[in-house]
Amino acid sequence: MRIGILKTGQPPGEIRAEHGDYDDMFERLLAGRGFDFTSYHVEAMQFPASVHDADGWLITGSRHGVYEDHPFIPPLEDFIRRAVAARVPLVGICFGHQIIAQALGGQVGKHPAGWAVGAQDYDFGDETISLNAWHQDQVVTPPEGAEVAAHNAFCANAALIYGDRAFTVQAHPEFRDDFIEGLMAHRGAAIPPALLDAARERRGRADPSPITDRIEAFFRHSRPAP
Repeated sequence: MRIGILKTGQPPGEIRAEHGDYDDMFERLLAGRGFDFTSYHVEAMQFPASVHDADGWLITGSRHGVYEDHPFIPPLEDFIRRAVAARVPLVGICFGHQIIAQALGGQVGKHPAGWAVGAQDYDFGDETISLNAWHQDQVVTPPEGAEVAAHNAFCANAALIYGDRAFTVQAHPEFRDDFIEGLMAHRGAAIPPALLDAARERRGRADPSPITDRIEAFFRHSRPAP
């Protein structure tokens, strides 16, 4: 099964050499599960020719806000709507979670309480999953028809499921603890020091394997033709 990774940003240059780019992180996360990968740097306006160029699509995180004026955002929203109509499965992470919601009629905004940084616990109904997070923006109002799959006190719409069309998660299963530490060092100036200290105390709590299993199962779910 071929997964197309739509890269909507890049990590800070100071840590990219050590950790790789966002597509590298997702390839590591999903390694050994029988997927092949092709990456498109959509932030740089590199888009697939068709939604059928892959069997499923994964939209990465980004330092951008989905509501900001960037050239790649309108064509990415159009691609999302076409993929949903064609029943080509979409997975969105952080920015990807937010842009899928916005493209389908939801609302995204900054949380008035500030940031979620480091390991956070999310209620998925049948289990609690701990994942690393790095965000201030979040889905405020889900699109019509989206089902809330996970939440916590800070993020009411922490994961959304759109039938068999899309599965999206606000947190970052692809972010390891050492990468979060790098972000705190190079993008943490605007975050209160006490919040960074609390994130360091939670190192080692995040376990991406349960959500990685869910992502794999979602991609492999059998779908009827549109």
